[in-house]
Amino acid sequence: MPVLGGAVTFSRFHAEHARKPPSDLRRWISRALASNAFEPLDPRRAEEDRAVGFVELEDPDATEFAGVLQGEYALFAWRVDAIKVRAAAVKAEVERWIAAETAEKGHPPGKREKAERREIVRQQLRQKAEPISKTHDVSWNLESGQVAIWAASRKVVEEAAAAIEAAFEVRLHPVTPGAAAARAELPEKALLPTAELVGVGAAARPEVDHEA
Repeated sequence: MPVLGGAVTFSRFHAEHARKPPSDLRRWISRALASNAFEPLDPRRAEEDRAVGFVELEDPDATEFAGVLQGEYALFAWRVDAIKVRAAAVKAEVERWIAAETAEKGHPPGKREKAERREIVRQQLRQKAEPISKTHDVSWNLESGQVAIWAASRKVVEEAAAAIEAAFEVRLHPVTPGAAAARAELPEKALLPTAELVGVGAAARPEVDHEA
């Protein structure tokens, strides 16, 4: 399994195709990943604080996907970049500005002025901040249909799974006992612990006399 970086925790899915994949798997996979390839954040655009998308497994900056197909596996990664501005840093800068304004004008600035200054400071700090980048490995066994997303965050797993479904036109079913039972239409009582598992059966065994 590809664990080149990030969390060891992973979530498993089974891919259900809406239609049969084309014979040229490499081209199909590359085009699907390219449709939602990662694009870096632009600090000049105030509305963007987060960017996500597919990247190559061994190079988080590459989106060519030339070597994505490895035997029966499609190996790639889901990249998440985020810019975070610390609230404490914004507060400190605004408080210094308030002190300077108060000393110069003899009275503190109003609420509207403070709010405007706070946003100016946040944007200034945002443009200086370096994005925090994380990549999460994804492995897809094209023969068995098993997909593994190597991430600990539920939000990231759900986000990556949704992107895979949209790009490849597949449905990802979680591989868990509950999900498997639901697909097989098993009753809930079939998943309950057995008497042996909880130790009830131990009472029926004869006691051993250790003093003999």
